[in-house]
Amino acid sequence: MRSDTKPLAQATPLDDPEGFREALIHWFRQDGRSYPWRETTDPYAIVVSELMLQQTQIATVLERDYYGRWMLQFPDVETLAAASEDAILKAWEGLGYYRRARNLQKLAQVVSNEHEGKFPETLETILALPGVGPYTAGAVLSFDFNERVPLVDGNVHRVFARLFDSHEVVDSTAGQKQMWAWAADLVSPDHPRLYNSALMELGQTICRQ
Repeated sequence: MRSDTKPLAQATPLDDPEGFREALIHWFRQDGRSYPWRETTDPYAIVVSELMLQQTQIATVLERDYYGRWMLQFPDVETLAAASEDAILKAWEGLGYYRRARNLQKLAQVVSNEHEGKFPETLETILALPGVGPYTAGAVLSFDFNERVPLVDGNVHRVFARLFDSHEVVDSTAGQKQMWAWAADLVSPDHPRLYNSALMELGQTICRQ
């Protein structure tokens, strides 16, 4: 073998995106975990779960039933919008980062007062809600409305870093730009809710490092 022979380029999901999507969704349908926020298409319920899971592990949210108790006490935006701050912070007690709870109420008040209690359905209007960034807005559009939007969180980053052999720093501008570009290229046009759930699940359960 000649010494200057180069190794074959590593195959990536972009070489066969449809095959990658189908395999991932098939795996998820068989082995995906059941979470309460995966059993609903209520955008308010999804936002609650997304803000709770910021800086908090799924196990903590579930084992101590923070999510279930919150949804019982504040089942919709109107109830949360009208609640006292003391009641909200008490329900959030133990999760920390109390700004998340306050942002949830501010969000509920905006939806209740400015959108007649109906959650907005466009990226621009969802991004304008208090405490909502690109990831959370995408989660609402994908998980609630089944829109073809990309999602990138820590789980997805680990998956893509392995699949694309990427060594970019997680929080670097270049790294984030590349991750979101891959996510946009690969998200399923037919089953975005399933695909994004599956991709995150892969990072949670298999690509953990």
